[in-house]
Amino acid sequence: MSSADHHLERASRVLVEEHFAVAEGESVLLTVDSATDPAVTAAISGAVTRCGAKLMTALIPRLPFQGGLADPYVPDNLAAAAAESDCWLDFTFPYLAGSRMHDAALKAGRVRYGLLNMGDPGSFARIYGGVDFQALMDFQLALVEYLDGCAGKEAHVTCPMGTDIRFGLDKVKIRRSRVANHPGMHTTPGAQNLYPVDGSVHGRTVLTALFDEIYRPLRKPITVVSDGAITALEGGTAEDMPRLERSLRRAASGRNYGRMIHFTLGFHPAARFTGHHFIEDIRTPGSNAIGMGLPWWEEGGGENHPDGVVQDMTLRIDGQTVQRDGRFVGPAHLLALHGKMSPLFY
Repeated sequence: MSSADHHLERASRVLVEEHFAVAEGESVLLTVDSATDPAVTAAISGAVTRCGAKLMTALIPRLPFQGGLADPYVPDNLAAAAAESDCWLDFTFPYLAGSRMHDAALKAGRVRYGLLNMGDPGSFARIYGGVDFQALMDFQLALVEYLDGCAGKEAHVTCPMGTDIRFGLDKVKIRRSRVANHPGMHTTPGAQNLYPVDGSVHGRTVLTALFDEIYRPLRKPITVVSDGAITALEGGTAEDMPRLERSLRRAASGRNYGRMIHFTLGFHPAARFTGHHFIEDIRTPGSNAIGMGLPWWEEGGGENHPDGVVQDMTLRIDGQTVQRDGRFVGPAHLLALHGKMSPLFY
């Protein structure tokens, strides 16, 4: 077995056994698309069957859009399978999360859904196999508690490209579980959302990569200006700016550009910025995925809401520096846990 095969097998075991605790007799749905590497499909399939679970693999054409915009392209029979599964591992990208079938499956109350979306063997191996999973989750869960305790305090984000934005921190809206063993939405560890208090975001956010209708690094940065809501867009190129404008207006149900939904803090030590694989890129240390438009928990929100990427960020909360130029520096109790997350390979 080559080192690449070994890394992929390790990542599959961690995902299936440690993170999603797939059990004997469970019905597992694996969704992949035409861009998913067959090696990823085979590795996940092997890990599921070794647990004694019953596997269905659904291969669909790559979706042109994410979220509600994917609805016309999603087969009805796939929606039925998702609602009747115990565990649904979604490796499609653009992903099925936010689509009508995804919403119906979660409301049915049976399935635990994994927003994974890493069809590239290298990305998947690094994120799930490139670090000790328990050390990763120790830090992730402690970070959630820290951020939740900072609710009401001011967050300040800057970056070398000119980002300079402040907002009030809200309570953590989606609490992550160490083991995804209960129905609902579960995401890939290695990054943590920061939720702004509505109307509190003021300043300039400079994006160097963008996932709106497609994901790509930007040839010219785009600056998003916020004064409570998003008030202006600056920079960009002739092919990039119209895509973002369309996506923001759709995500905000035609109400101007909407607002900042979330910020994130990326901290996965083995993640690499690829320029192609969004889920890995936003987990690189110092990466910040900025969700824009309207939040999914509001009526009319979440239809293809775009995410912009800020890199090498500095984050201060209530004046204390948490990340400096992408490097995690504190507080002390979190720094100790962060130091235990040594990368196993790249």
